[in-house]
Amino acid sequence: MTIPPLGVGIGWRPEISGFVRELPGLGFTEVIAESVHPGHPPPALTELRDRGVRVIPHGVKLSLGGAEPVAAERVEQLARCAEIFGSPLVSEHVAFVRAGGVEAGHLLPVPRTRAALDVLAANIRRTQDGLPVPLAVEPIAALFDWPDAEYTEGDFLTELVERTGAYLLLDVANVYANARNRGQDPMDILDRLPLERIAYCHVAGGVDEGGRYHDTHTAPVPPEVLGLIEELCVRRRPPGFLLERDGRYPPAAELRAELDAIAAAASMETAT
Repeated sequence: MTIPPLGVGIGWRPEISGFVRELPGLGFTEVIAESVHPGHPPPALTELRDRGVRVIPHGVKLSLGGAEPVAAERVEQLARCAEIFGSPLVSEHVAFVRAGGVEAGHLLPVPRTRAALDVLAANIRRTQDGLPVPLAVEPIAALFDWPDAEYTEGDFLTELVERTGAYLLLDVANVYANARNRGQDPMDILDRLPLERIAYCHVAGGVDEGGRYHDTHTAPVPPEVLGLIEELCVRRRPPGFLLERDGRYPPAAELRAELDAIAAAASMETAT
């Protein structure tokens, strides 16, 4: 399946649902899958769906990188959301969130080893078997890396998508954050990723704190991330870019300006 053009979008959050609903020319939006009650989806989202705006369910609790097999009921939740919204695809994270029945409450990085890759690939295939649409997986912003890595991040992800057929949800801000925190050049990371498998991209802002760059989604998109969007699009323009904002929501005019800046960096038609 080819991912359709998505344009520029913004993540749906209850706090800014009115802004998202009224945004003219909105290409697509994304909803946290675990926040949706299948029997009572948010009316604002079904209204957007009925207007032809694509709604992508984004999971945060599958724990694809966990040692335990993914829970069938969590996969079913993701599948039901895709059916309700007529979504072209769904997405989740290259991460784990639980082990031994203990919930971490955070997205934790997966060791870049062959054994971890085998587990991750098996969980992705189990998830794909229960979905009516394609799956895209998102590499996270990690504040630390496990020791004894057997792959670079790019090689790990390339083998993962080759083995599973999954798409890549590339968070451009995460590329920037990981490069900052590892002391690497973000262009080196970008150039080793399987760009041909990108389904869409996330864009967000963060903060410097304690000697680390934190991907908080509570700050404006920095110029460096906009520059990475430009560099990515020189290499391969993805189907869409989605702004993530979680908390400290600015006035509507500032959100529109951020969307315009993302559209300009990607040379896409603005949503505003």
